[in-house]
Amino acid sequence: MADIARDDDVIEIAYPPRFEMGERVVSRSVVRNDGTYNGKDIGEVLVQRGEVGFVRSIGTFLQQFYIYAVEFTVSGHRVGMRAKELCTLDKLPPEVLAQLGERVGQLDDIR
Repeated sequence: MADIARDDDVIEIAYPPRFEMGERVVSRSVVRNDGTYNGKDIGEVLVQRGEVGFVRSIGTFLQQFYIYAVEFTVSGHRVGMRAKELCTLDKLPPEVLAQLGERVGQLDDIR
């Protein structure tokens, strides 16, 4: 247990989860198997950066972090991820929507 790094002092579970069940999210980074995903080699890519998925459940880890079980549609993998590794597609802030302009309609087509 000594190798578990608490990378920040914020207790996420003191606040509501950032994402909701069924929310569309996109991976902000490549996710590799750390040995906890059965049937895949350690280091094998499970999720590509930019891959879209849906939050299927929300749990906690170390009584500090929310862990979102995200089912990714392209790879078919269900992976536990932290909020900082994800970005919403369903609840973008108004300033982001304004920057997207006419392309906002294309978000509905992303699955």
